[in-house]
Amino acid sequence: MTRWSARVDPPWDAETWRQRARHALRAQVPPEDIDWLDGDAPAALLAAPDIVDAPMRALEPRASSALLGLAGEVLCHRDPQRLGLLYRLLWRANHGERQLLSNPADADVRRAQALAQSVRRDAHKMKAFVRFRAVPGDDNAFIAWFEPEHRIVDQVAPFFARRFAGMRWAILTPYRSARWDGETLAFGDGALPSDAPADDAHEDLWRTYYAHIFNPARLNPRMMRQEMPVKYWKHLPEAQLLPGLMRDAGVRVREMAEREAQAPRRRIPSHEAPAEAAAAGSDELRLPREAPADLRALRAAARGCRACPLWEPATQTVFGEGPPDARVLLLGEQPGDTEDLNGRPFTGPAGQLLDRALAELGLDRSRFYLTNAVKHFRFERRGKQRLHRNPEAVHVEACRPWLAREIEAVRPEAIACLGATAALALLGRGVRLMEERGRWRDLHDGGRALLTVHPAWVLRQRTAAEREAAYAGFLADLALLRGIAAGEPATA
Repeated sequence: MTRWSARVDPPWDAETWRQRARHALRAQVPPEDIDWLDGDAPAALLAAPDIVDAPMRALEPRASSALLGLAGEVLCHRDPQRLGLLYRLLWRANHGERQLLSNPADADVRRAQALAQSVRRDAHKMKAFVRFRAVPGDDNAFIAWFEPEHRIVDQVAPFFARRFAGMRWAILTPYRSARWDGETLAFGDGALPSDAPADDAHEDLWRTYYAHIFNPARLNPRMMRQEMPVKYWKHLPEAQLLPGLMRDAGVRVREMAEREAQAPRRRIPSHEAPAEAAAAGSDELRLPREAPADLRALRAAARGCRACPLWEPATQTVFGEGPPDARVLLLGEQPGDTEDLNGRPFTGPAGQLLDRALAELGLDRSRFYLTNAVKHFRFERRGKQRLHRNPEAVHVEACRPWLAREIEAVRPEAIACLGATAALALLGRGVRLMEERGRWRDLHDGGRALLTVHPAWVLRQRTAAEREAAYAGFLADLALLRGIAAGEPATA
C-alpha cells in the first residue's frame, strides 16, 4: 500500500486542510497511510509523495457543519497530531459513522473537543489581555505585543477590527502579526517584543483606573491567577500594582467594614437639570430669545437633558461641534458606540467614511458644523456588545429643541440631512429620502437643505460592488456642497 504525505501551510488554514482531506477521501486513502505535516515543519529527505498526486475515485466526501467548525478551531492548536486526528474523524464520518460527533465517549471526539476548548480559552485570553500602546509621533496608531499559546491570530484579529474600528493598530506575536489601517485587515510574519512600544502615557491612567476598581473584599488569588495567568502579567500595566494591592487587601477590607454606611447612588448621579435645560424637554431653554443661543451654553445645558429615556443607559450627551459661523451644517441621525464613549459626533466607522468622502471632494471637515438629530446613543445589548437601534419619532421630537437652537446659533446657509432620521427632524414627515436625495429644498428661514443617505447606510450594503455603488452616489450628493462651502449660493 502506497504511503502519502499531506502538508497544511499555513498550519492553521482550514481551507488548505479541507482541500487536502477532500482529495485524500476521494482517493480512498485511509488515515494510517497519510503523513500529515505542518507547513512550518522541515521537509523530510525521503518524503512520501504528495496526496494531491493520488488518483481520485468517484466518492463525494461529506462533512457536517459541526465537524468543519470543530476543525477550524482544532487547526489553531499546536498539537502536531491534530491534523491526523481531524482526518480520522472525517474518514470515520464518511464510512458509516455519520453521528460520530454526538458520541461524547469516543476517544477521538473527546480529544478533538479538548483541543478546541484549549484554543477557545486562548482566544478569550487574547481578547482580554491584549494591551495597545501608542506609537510615538503617530496620532491614532497603536501596537500591542502578545504571546498566544496557539495559532489564533487570524481567528481573533477580526474581533479587534470590529471593536477598535476607529483606530489604526497592529498586534504582534512571535509567529504572526495583524494590522488594521481603519479599512483593511492584513496579516504578516511574526515579530519581536522590541518591535512594540515598551510603555506609553495612557498606562498611568489605566493603572489609576484599575487601582480604583480593584475590590479587596472579593480578592481570590487562586481564581485570579486562573483567569489572568501569571505568564500574561509582564504585558499588563495593571499587573505591576497587583503585589501591593494583594498585600494591602486585608487592611482595606477592615477599613471598608468600619466605614459608615452610605446611601446607594445611581450609576449616573441624579441631579437637577441645568437652569438652561427645558422642563420635560420643552423648547423653553431660558436663553435670550432676542439673540442666537451661545453654543457653549447650549452644550452645557444639553448635558442635563432628561426629555426622553435615552439619557439613562447612554454614557453622555453627544452635542454638535464645529465653527459657530459654519456655512454648512451636516446633520446625522444619532451618536453610535464610538461617539457615545468619546463624546464627539461622527468619529466611528460612519464618521471615517464621511471624512474620506469629504477629503476626496477637497472639503475640510473642520469648516463644517456636525451634529445629530438625537443626542444620545440608542442601543440594545448582545452580550458585551452594544448594537445600534434606530431612534423613534418620540426621541427625535424630544431632541428637536436642541437642534433648533443649534441651527439658530450657527445660522448655516445650507444643511445636509444625512439619512431619513435627519430629514424627519428638519423637515417633518412625508419626506421620501431615496426619491429626493441630491436635491435642494428651501427652508423657512431662507436657508436650504440637501438630502442624502447616511454614511452608515453605505457601510451596511451587503456586497463590495453594492458598497462601491452606494459610496459613489453618496460622493455625488456631497459634491453639491462644494460650491456653497466655497462661498457660492446653493443651487438646485
